[in-house]
Amino acid sequence: MNYKFNEGQLIQELQAYIDETYGEHYASDKYQATDVIIDSGHGEGFCMGNIMKYAKRYGNKEGKNKNDLFKILHYAVIMLEIHNQENNSG
Repeated sequence: MNYKFNEGQLIQELQAYIDETYGEHYASDKYQATDVIIDSGHGEGFCMGNIMKYAKRYGNKEGKNKNDLFKILHYAVIMLEIHNQENNSG
């Protein structure tokens, strides 16, 4: 596919970023905090709040930090999964 905005490469970078998060210390337990939040019925709001937080932070804390954009996208992916679970789609 000849993407106009380099989407293929950017999706690969996003996947590499997400893969790295699974190696971080908070992901080493059986359940992540996000699992507990989703199980308690607050996943959508949690994800939306984090998307808004990192969108506001981008360009302010540590400048235009690419990782803030990856965090926005990662929480959006998690929110898509919550959507799929709630709507029995996927």
